[in-house]
Amino acid sequence: MSKNKFKKRYVILVLLSGFALWSFTAPQNDKYFEILKNLDIFATMYKEVNANYVDDINPNTFMRVGIDEMLNRLDPYTNFYSEDQIEDARTENTGEYGGIGAQVALIDNKVMILMPDKGFSAAKAGLKRGDEIISIDGIDVKGNFERASEYIKGQASKKVKLKVNRQNVGTLDISVDLEKIDLPNVPYFGMVTADIGIIKQTGFTNDASKEVKSALRELKKQGANKVILDLRGNPGGLLNEAVNISNIFIPKGELVVTTKGKLEETNATYKTLNSSTDEEIPLVVLTSSNSASASEIVAGVIQDYDRGVIVGQKSFGKGLVQRTLPLSYNSQMKVTIAKYYTPSGRCIQALDYGNRNEDGSVGKVPDSLKTLFKTRGGRPVYDGGGVDPDLLVDAKKLAPVTIGMLRESLLLKFGNQYETQIDSIADIKDFQITDKIFNDFKAWALTQDFDYASPLEKEVERLKEVAQSNDALGKIQSQISQIEKALGHDKAADIEANKLQLKQLLKEEFVSRFYLEEGRLEASFENDQDLKQAIQVLNDSAKYAKIIKGQ
Repeated sequence: MSKNKFKKRYVILVLLSGFALWSFTAPQNDKYFEILKNLDIFATMYKEVNANYVDDINPNTFMRVGIDEMLNRLDPYTNFYSEDQIEDARTENTGEYGGIGAQVALIDNKVMILMPDKGFSAAKAGLKRGDEIISIDGIDVKGNFERASEYIKGQASKKVKLKVNRQNVGTLDISVDLEKIDLPNVPYFGMVTADIGIIKQTGFTNDASKEVKSALRELKKQGANKVILDLRGNPGGLLNEAVNISNIFIPKGELVVTTKGKLEETNATYKTLNSSTDEEIPLVVLTSSNSASASEIVAGVIQDYDRGVIVGQKSFGKGLVQRTLPLSYNSQMKVTIAKYYTPSGRCIQALDYGNRNEDGSVGKVPDSLKTLFKTRGGRPVYDGGGVDPDLLVDAKKLAPVTIGMLRESLLLKFGNQYETQIDSIADIKDFQITDKIFNDFKAWALTQDFDYASPLEKEVERLKEVAQSNDALGKIQSQISQIEKALGHDKAADIEANKLQLKQLLKEEFVSRFYLEEGRLEASFENDQDLKQAIQVLNDSAKYAKIIKGQ
């Protein structure tokens, strides 16, 4: 042990052992005395429980519960990372990891490839969506997701041998390189009409702004004179990348965001530092209830400067800034250090962390709790929970039968079985799910074990729970049984009633098998209501101008 480490630990021990003596001299209202006093109580309690509790206690698990519960009292974004979670935290912050470059999940107790990442080793080696991983370097990983994850991540330049089972083909041996995986922030960009381009941005890790800028320039070369920046589902990331992406569309020297916290060093203003790429091109930013943090900074900036039109749903409402701090024994903590404010002065943090809808969107905020702010051109905007779109589009809702199918991965399983009957997909836009394919899917789905509940059925379940908790279920059981019988669903009829929705999802399923995630995204545009609204407003210059002017 180095002298410095020994010295630090010695000081800590002296402090801990000196609590009792120190407590006689410290003022009772001293905050640091209260901290040390409670640390002493906690350490004593922890020691006594461990020594005296009737059953054996796992010290790590026991302490982790205490840490997590303590941090849960603060906000959802202040988190502790143990040593074995550091790699996941690094991936979250940087978008980089060492692996094969594929999304993997446990489905029906099978470790399955969900999607190889374009350009990385899994795709290059020939791994496909739906492949089941049986063993890695001869080690059985059947049904063991944790073990499989451990062996397909690691130092770059290493090669692993996978044994996979592919439906309709059989067992295959495939060698895959472990490599540094740099997840792209812009997995797709392209033209959606002859003169409108779209940039799908999914992250704010290093170089996100370079990717967006490069995509914009390439789209303009392809003829785009209007652009859509799609931030739907983007959870955010690095604040400086939010500043740089805003700078693509607004000029040098403009305020992007202000942060305010307890410590003086957390109070800062961030302005654009470079010349813009394009301050004139008509712009729509798409947002959803899962567009958060850095996504909301960009959307808020574009709205506050009347630089573009926001289309979609109210954003998530995360107006907090986190910093990662090192702790002892190679652990870390991500802690909220400040709130951030858009150029108009509003903080888009949801007022109540827990008041959210089932889909994660911001719960309704009473008007009395909102504060009015104004954009540069005088349009009213409000704080209190997310960025409100200029054009609100009702969120796409999946039918209960569709949710039931997705929960059981039925579209993936059908794709595995049916894939050999589709030789190729030459053009994503022209490819359609025929009635024959749909009817084959319907007939197959009806042989599968899946269930679902309508909103009314869920309400009946809640009624039963309340009645049981009040010892009244017996009194109304016969009536509830009649209601349940009346609400009973017909799977065949429900599948047919949601034919268009299921056809769209089947299209995305098959396209992804030939063109991976990039193809799935492009296929999803066909029935994308947010995108259709964005195209409509960009093609109507008068309407676009009215929104920008607040008319």
